[in-house]
Amino acid sequence: MIMRLDTFAGELKCNEPLAKHTSWRVGGIAQQLYRPASIEDLAGFLTQLPEDEPVLWLGLGSNLLVRDGGFAGTVISTSGTLKEFEFNGQELMVEVGVHCGKLARRIAKEGLTGGAFLAGIPGTIGGALAMNAGAHKSDTWSLVKEVTTIDRSGTLRTRPTSDFTVGYRHVVVPNGEWFVSATLSFEQGDAAEEALQIKSLLKRRNETQPTTQPCAGSVFRNPQGDFAGRLIEQGGFKGLKVGGASVSEKHANFIVNDGSATASDIEALILLLQQKVELKYGLKLIPEVHIIGEVA
Repeated sequence: MIMRLDTFAGELKCNEPLAKHTSWRVGGIAQQLYRPASIEDLAGFLTQLPEDEPVLWLGLGSNLLVRDGGFAGTVISTSGTLKEFEFNGQELMVEVGVHCGKLARRIAKEGLTGGAFLAGIPGTIGGALAMNAGAHKSDTWSLVKEVTTIDRSGTLRTRPTSDFTVGYRHVVVPNGEWFVSATLSFEQGDAAEEALQIKSLLKRRNETQPTTQPCAGSVFRNPQGDFAGRLIEQGGFKGLKVGGASVSEKHANFIVNDGSATASDIEALILLLQQKVELKYGLKLIPEVHIIGEVA
């Protein structure tokens, strides 16, 4: 269903190429993409969607592979919007469109500790909540006190963490609800020390990950007691290619786009790596990235 632009305060785009909105720089056309002006504006927009309209939430487009056939539905984009945050002592209310790296620096500036690892997550808080993103032995939901969700009727609910099943890179959300904000809790710390930790984490990330190439973060979850990157590298699969997609020479759990890759190239390489690792080690790697959309 195509909406009328003058009905809402946000930005509506029809037949929008999702390659412009994903960190892999691939993906087909979305029927429509909406960037809400506020949570209230979003609530109004959602009430106007047909009950059977497919909806995809999109932040910075990392950790996501959109197939070349695109998405036959509505994309809610929080990139550049829903970015309010407010500190109240050791607690922080933050909307889902806030960039994790930006937030990590602000947390440190407030003299709070526990959020430095967020600097290593190339996405928004919304994505971090949805997948329990983590780095350096820390994860997002260890900080969460409560979250606010929205459903298709525009109803907002504030829920405690006990309403969610949270695991490694996985969160079970009540059916038909999406995150719009969260309250995070931190400890008092030393601002200068936290800033140094962030600087060190970013330096290590730039040294060990292909941050200058189109990629989507870690492709596979780490198996219990091991690392997906180690299995791929030790198996001799670094540099493996399908079309314009290849396993990064810098970090084997990253797939990079040389500029000519299609989503089908990347998906084929993901499947090939799964097959090769399973054949060599008897272990099937589970993708951390979400694959959605239609095959072209």
